[in-house]
Amino acid sequence: MSGQHAAAGTVSTTRVRSAVIPSQEHAAAELFTALYPRLAGWVRRLVDDDGTAHEIASEAFTRLWARWTKVEEPSGFLYVTAANLVRDHWRKLERERRALRRVTTEEALRPQPQDSDPSVRMLVQALPERLRNPALLYYYADLPIREVAALLGRNEGTVKADLHAAREVLRGKLGGRHDRIS
Repeated sequence: MSGQHAAAGTVSTTRVRSAVIPSQEHAAAELFTALYPRLAGWVRRLVDDDGTAHEIASEAFTRLWARWTKVEEPSGFLYVTAANLVRDHWRKLERERRALRRVTTEEALRPQPQDSDPSVRMLVQALPERLRNPALLYYYADLPIREVAALLGRNEGTVKADLHAAREVLRGKLGGRHDRIS
C-alpha cells in the first residue's frame, strides 16, 4: 500500500507542478504586457537610444524569468535590474570614449608625414602621359604587358621601356624613402 501511496504522491506533485507552471507563465505574460512598455520608455530616457533601451528592458525581463519563483516584487526587481544595466551601459560608453580620446591624442602627437614625401599615386599621376598610361595599366589595373601594348597600340618592347622609364622617374622623385621600386 505504501508503494501505491508513494505513486499517488508523485502523481499529485506532478499535477501541482503542471498546474503552477501555466499560471506562472500567464502571470509572467501579464507582467510583461503591463510593464515592458513603461520600462523600455524609462530606459529610453536614460540611454537616449531605442535599440539599447529595448535590449536593456528585455535583458531585465530575462533575468527576472531566470529567478521568477524567488523574486517577491517583480516590478521592483525589473527597475533595479534595468538601472544596473543602464549603469553598465554608461560605464561601457565612458570606456569607449576614453579609448577614443586616447587614440585621437596619440594620432595627434604622432609626427605627420612631411609634404616632401608625396604619395606614389600622386607621383604616378604627375608622370607624362606616355609613361603614366602604361604604369597605370600594368601596376594598378594589373594587366600583362601584352595586353597593355595592345590597348595602347604599342610594341611590347616599347611598353617595357616606358615602364622602366616610369620607374626611374619615380625612383628619382622618391629618393630613398621607398625600399624598392620595381
